[in-house]
Amino acid sequence: MLTGRCECGTVKFEVSKVRNAVTACHCSQCRRLSGHIWATTVAQLGDLRFLSDKTLKWYRSSSKAKRGFCNTCGANLFWQLNDNDEISIAAGSLDDTSGLSLTKHIFVKDKGQYYDIEKGTPQFEAF
Repeated sequence: MLTGRCECGTVKFEVSKVRNAVTACHCSQCRRLSGHIWATTVAQLGDLRFLSDKTLKWYRSSSKAKRGFCNTCGANLFWQLNDNDEISIAAGSLDDTSGLSLTKHIFVKDKGQYYDIEKGTPQFEAF
């Protein structure tokens, strides 16, 4: 069982199984919402359980998806396509990331001009 939380601790969750692959998204929306790139792992929605979620708010970020964040500390925690049984979880929100590894970069055509992506990890121009 993995545990995670927002920075202030008012949103806490546990997840029984996550994909060990982490995806780094460089799209302009993720960069604006996180301040840089956004790295996520994925879990089945049924494997996620909230221990505390009173400050968890959802933002409809597009017609296709929503994002979950803590409305106290502002931590970006989740991304989910509409009516999907999978949920993306911010890798940095997990307490133990020892089993995770960065496996790909997406939306690299939108990346910020101020940084480079290290060679060796697959890069994709879109999703």
